[in-house]
Amino acid sequence: MSIQVGDRIPEAVLAYIDNGVHRIDTNTLFDDRKLLLFAVPGAFTPTCSERHLPGFVEQFEAFRSRGIEVACMAVNDPFVMQAWGSSQHVPTGLRMLADGNADFTRALGLEMDASGYGMGVRCKRFALYAEAGVVRGLWVEAPGEFRVSSAEHVLANLPG
Repeated sequence: MSIQVGDRIPEAVLAYIDNGVHRIDTNTLFDDRKLLLFAVPGAFTPTCSERHLPGFVEQFEAFRSRGIEVACMAVNDPFVMQAWGSSQHVPTGLRMLADGNADFTRALGLEMDASGYGMGVRCKRFALYAEAGVVRGLWVEAPGEFRVSSAEHVLANLPG
């Protein structure tokens, strides 16, 4: 079963690069803040690189002006996420998170089998808004679609 609005964020460990590889548990990442986490099936893939991540880069300050931190996640390694972020000119503060073994993705119940594309287990395309570790908004895309998890749609539909 997938995570729902009102649920607490499950515990898992993600990785990112900032002067070396760092690990961060989801309690530390989500607690005591407003965080918008959007997830993509894979770094450097067409829709993710041409539309999804660029939308959040463009709207980054709109989220920040509302006191919301932004993070991007994919089932990739932290080196790929860092390289993708650099290639997309991700602003400082938009954290690029790696869920290398899909542990967090599975804990959320938002995994998909992309074996047909040679990609193995990946996360569905989604956006999740949490306050103090509790899900307040969740937008999960239907397979092959990109609408509800876009930065513009999320901004227009944030709760509160």
